[in-house]
Amino acid sequence: MNINNLVTGGAGFIGTNLIEKLLKLGEKVVCVDDLSTGSFENIKKWEKNKNFIFHNHNILNSLNIENKIDRIWHLACPASPYYFLKDPIKTSRIAFLGTYNMLELARKCNSSILITSTSEIYGESVIVPQEESNYGDLNVKGTRACYAEAKRLAETISYEYERKYNLNIKVARVFNTYGPGLRINDNRVISNFIVNSLQNKPLQIFGKGIQTRSFCFVSDLIDGLCLFMNSNFNGPFNFGNNQEISIIDLAKLVLKKTNSTSLLQYCDLPKNEALRRIPAIKLAKNNLKWTPIVGINKGLDLTIDFFKEEIKK
Repeated sequence: MNINNLVTGGAGFIGTNLIEKLLKLGEKVVCVDDLSTGSFENIKKWEKNKNFIFHNHNILNSLNIENKIDRIWHLACPASPYYFLKDPIKTSRIAFLGTYNMLELARKCNSSILITSTSEIYGESVIVPQEESNYGDLNVKGTRACYAEAKRLAETISYEYERKYNLNIKVARVFNTYGPGLRINDNRVISNFIVNSLQNKPLQIFGKGIQTRSFCFVSDLIDGLCLFMNSNFNGPFNFGNNQEISIIDLAKLVLKKTNSTSLLQYCDLPKNEALRRIPAIKLAKNNLKWTPIVGINKGLDLTIDFFKEEIKK
């Protein structure tokens, strides 16, 4: 029996990687995206695929779908600070109102729905690794709060829908993800470092670069989300790689892998910057038998190869 999926943000980085997996499994996919940060180039290869339908739609508006929908994968929201800080009020509306509209669709269709939340909800918490029971340390006046606080509220309303309507709702807190499919102008650290290194442009380091991040390769994330959707668990579950690396060490590793002559350019540390962000993934490991398997060395090699081809275009 075919499974009917709806993927919001399906023309974006994670969305296109998810759709590719679902189509390979023989499932049907309705992709919903307004192409504000996603790209039609990512999905045009499926134009003639009988199992793929594209709707150019802004999720700030309610959505009516004639197709039967079994599962909704709600990914739509700008995730790069470069983009979500361009219009903070709109970002908050997308994260909350967009989620509300998708929950309403799930209620009408009686669909399972997976909500992608974010590691940003932990804010500047100094407790590491960040466990799902950690309520975070957020400054509501901080510049990144437009995204983080709206995502927290999206989680809250999701669980209210679960309680009130008995919907099958799953909340996934996604940590830094990278890999093939990232936009050249994504403006997050790995894409910036790789693209600039390949072009021998300076790499921008905030502060001294001693802040750390944990980077999850996109195929590992997709595997985790699929296991989560197929499970009887509702979360919230963290999804990320718990191997920590400092930003300065990441920069040096990228420079080495690309044989770049790029210089390091040090800048002031932005306000509300978390100094360490490491996911506790025990819940996903124990309950879903999920463990990320692509290390930073292999993941960077694959991502560098992808960007080499993108730069040639």
